[in-house]
Amino acid sequence: MSTNARTAKRISPKSRSNFSQSLPIYLVLLLGMIAIGTLQLPQLRKIQQQGQTLSPEELKEAEQSAKANLALLRKVPTFGFDNLIANWTILEFFEYFGDNEAREVTGYDLSLDYFDVIIDRDPRFLAAYNGLATSGSIYAARPEKTNTLIEKGLQSVTPKVPFRSYYILRHKGINEILFLPNSQEDARKSFETAAEWANSYSDEESQYVAELSRQTAQYLANNPESKTAKVSAWVMVLQAIPPSDKSTRKRAIREIEKLGGKVVQTPEGNWTIQPPETD
Repeated sequence: MSTNARTAKRISPKSRSNFSQSLPIYLVLLLGMIAIGTLQLPQLRKIQQQGQTLSPEELKEAEQSAKANLALLRKVPTFGFDNLIANWTILEFFEYFGDNEAREVTGYDLSLDYFDVIIDRDPRFLAAYNGLATSGSIYAARPEKTNTLIEKGLQSVTPKVPFRSYYILRHKGINEILFLPNSQEDARKSFETAAEWANSYSDEESQYVAELSRQTAQYLANNPESKTAKVSAWVMVLQAIPPSDKSTRKRAIREIEKLGGKVVQTPEGNWTIQPPETD
């Protein structure tokens, strides 16, 4: 008997039936996403033509088209492929966020629309929360909406799922310390919970994060307006952003220095932070 024959024999009728049932669903979802992408082609062709500068009106038209596409993504049936929608949407967000010239004209307000789709489709998409925290609070300047989306995602998260989910709570705490001035008590609770969740892991990184989170919560407990806690939060921002995000890096350093801290970059590219002399 040939290898192919032996392989075919091992595939049960039930498996073939399940595959036959899921294939049309997958194709419907794929065709739906292709349709959404097709709606964007006129704008993308304009943007991709080398040497062409779009007018502010054209950029705003493209922004409205993207907003309509995101509204469609919220409603399109997924047939269980929610992760696929979330992955598709975050790739679209990266393209949107990286278009600096367009963002200078239209701003970053649409960032939160992207993450509204992503968090709704896959609230356990850990890497998405870093982009949400930076783009939502710093670039779009909408920390309240950012916090709402993080809290929405946390309803589907446990200490162990996704792996190292405590980072989501740290993003929430950073947002509350730095951008929501009346939420210092909420920030303390966020860091306390982050410390508990991180402590449930035995690896070195998690234990280190647990200790840092406990320290930040203690600073806030002793002094809700703690400069040290705020410096620590800006340091977390500094460590989380990609090297290409020069704007956020400059702001983080500037804010640390305004609080009385000092920032030094080592030859290896790491950051050494001297905390404020008084808290």
